[in-house]
Amino acid sequence: MDFNTKVIHGGQEPDPSTGAIMTPIYQTSTFAQSSPGIDKGYEYSRTANPTRTALENSLASIENGNYGLAFASGVAAIDAVLKMLNPGDEVISTNDLYGGTFRLFTKIFQKYGIKFHFVGMGKPDKIKEFINKHTKMIWVETPTNPMLNIIDIEKVSEIAKNHDSLLIVDNTFATPYLQNPLDLGADIVMHSATKYLGGHSDLVAGALVVKNKNLADELYFIQNSTGAICGPMDSFLVLRGIKTLHLRMQRHCENGRAIAEFLSSHPKVDNVYWPGFKTHPNHNIAVKQMKNFGGMVSFTLKDNNYKKAVKVLENLRIFTLAESLGGVESLSGHPASMSHGAIPKKEREKIGIIDSLIRLSVGVESKKDLIKDLEKALKLI
Repeated sequence: MDFNTKVIHGGQEPDPSTGAIMTPIYQTSTFAQSSPGIDKGYEYSRTANPTRTALENSLASIENGNYGLAFASGVAAIDAVLKMLNPGDEVISTNDLYGGTFRLFTKIFQKYGIKFHFVGMGKPDKIKEFINKHTKMIWVETPTNPMLNIIDIEKVSEIAKNHDSLLIVDNTFATPYLQNPLDLGADIVMHSATKYLGGHSDLVAGALVVKNKNLADELYFIQNSTGAICGPMDSFLVLRGIKTLHLRMQRHCENGRAIAEFLSSHPKVDNVYWPGFKTHPNHNIAVKQMKNFGGMVSFTLKDNNYKKAVKVLENLRIFTLAESLGGVESLSGHPASMSHGAIPKKEREKIGIIDSLIRLSVGVESKKDLIKDLEKALKLI
């Protein structure tokens, strides 16, 4: 089944009790049993809920997996994965990643005896310097947040498999429309479904997708035991968002290209980070593993000045200054003080998150209006 069909029909059937085309919102905590332990497939909504099940089936379908799990947030999904580890285990992670992931790794799990190595994975062989018998996971974001670095999933998968380590790929920026990490050798795909999957900035949710049943069973056990599940209303909203994912991503990609090209020729802009440029260090990998280059663009100003970056952000009118990304509306952010504020300044600057870096989540508005908005704000500095 083609992706454009799977987002509508993948893992979905009309509701068996009423024939409803859209899965109903089963806003219930518990389910009637005809006799102790005899139910109709559902007993308690933490364990399973029909609306969440429909979403999990859809997630598995669009990521070419066999099992999907829907969580209360992206961070809750990451938390469940890390709970498979034991004290003394080690994780190798890309050094350019979402600040909330970095915070969860270093401030929560590190104190329980888990060791984390943060490595630039633009050249996958760099991983081999850190891998050892204690390495249980390799954690990848690609494209990365916010520097839009591209990591070769297939090559990292080979390294992981050679050392009996799990490969987890955060696919939030690319979405299943642009790349499918399970097909490239990943063991677990993770999403902040708050972003492109939901697509309308009206929910918070997370997702995991796997092919392996034993891995799925372990994650389901953790999810049920710890309880950070996606509620029925949010599950319904993510399902609704997925049905237009292909349409939205086409426009996000088109607008992202237009914005990146505009910024690259602007005299007040220094560096533009977007994997569609042939000058991007891993452009060839992006071409190989992605269908297009997405709607995320980051850039720095010629004068690395915090006040000038703030002035640009304060004077944008169509790009709204806000946390998050991936909605139909365009958003702007200042990673050093917002999404990546949890990362120490020295560590941030090592990977390029300097004071003048601005991250754009390019929405689906008119690209002419978006360019005019940026043009007016940049004129003020």
